[in-house]
Amino acid sequence: MKNLFITKYPVAASESMTLVSKKNDPGSGTWQPTISFSTFATMSKPVICIGAALVDELFHAREKMMMHTTNEVTSTRTAGGVARNIAHQLSLLDIPTQLISVFGNDADGEWLKKECTDTGMLLDASITAPVPTGKYTAIINTDGSMFTALLTNAALHLITPEYLQEKEALLSNAAYVLVDANISVESINWLIHFTNLNKIRMIIEPVSVPPAKKIASANLDGLYLITPNEDELPALCSDAATTTDEQIKELLDRGIQYIWLHQGVDGSALYKKTETLKLNAPNASVVDCTGAGDGSVSGFILSKYFGKDNLNSLRTAHTLSAEILQVKGAIATHLNQEKLLQQVSKYYEE
Repeated sequence: MKNLFITKYPVAASESMTLVSKKNDPGSGTWQPTISFSTFATMSKPVICIGAALVDELFHAREKMMMHTTNEVTSTRTAGGVARNIAHQLSLLDIPTQLISVFGNDADGEWLKKECTDTGMLLDASITAPVPTGKYTAIINTDGSMFTALLTNAALHLITPEYLQEKEALLSNAAYVLVDANISVESINWLIHFTNLNKIRMIIEPVSVPPAKKIASANLDGLYLITPNEDELPALCSDAATTTDEQIKELLDRGIQYIWLHQGVDGSALYKKTETLKLNAPNASVVDCTGAGDGSVSGFILSKYFGKDNLNSLRTAHTLSAEILQVKGAIATHLNQEKLLQQVSKYYEE
């Protein structure tokens, strides 16, 4: 396939699994193959997402943005936050999810909690505090790209190592732990140590450059996966690492198993010490870039949850991201597992 590149060593054959089940075609009386996640034995263990839950206020420009004057926009209000978005998308795709976040004890917080629980995700380990609920406000250009964004974050400092220790019974049952870099370095260090001890795969989503800089000092040894984009990668590294290759090597030498570098329209690359796997992004007519990165992480976790190999997980990740780019907001509410896999087959024909 033209848009796939593998260097050094091929993906281990033991990781590969076939996504084929059978469905009766009443019209022909024959059995027809169809792709389905149901081929795999489903897991009861949840994916636990830890980090921000925000109210997203998105303002879409009607015309090219102008500085120092009034611009006409249309606005939408949706539930957001990186960890919450990933939990939301996974829940819509029938993956059991738990969200550990902080909600304000206000009208926005109550609305946001309902938006979460309506998807089926559980919030019993989240915190409700006497603080304003966090908000993310973005201005979107006419081509769907971000003009600028503003953040008033919730009190995520309340997610302390001591608080997480109280939730050990829940965390020890996780299939995956997804952490966004909005929480403290101390809490990230505690979670990496805990997941290493309990042999749980932990993923860190850097979120943006400032949080990536903050967690650069974390002890990342044993971490399963970190998912920076091209702006966040240098922020995670020392000043001595000036090229992408040097930055990837530095992170791998710190003990991270995989670095998944998001490269926008150029797709992404999944690095480990013995292999680099690259996949181009599918073509998409961009309506709104909000949440596309979160969606790709959701797609990757979904595939891994059902035992798929790295290549198929990247394909699913890119497909879900492409679908989110073509709608307003951060969530692909029009997809279920079956529809998502159909889109994977459309974007990445063998």
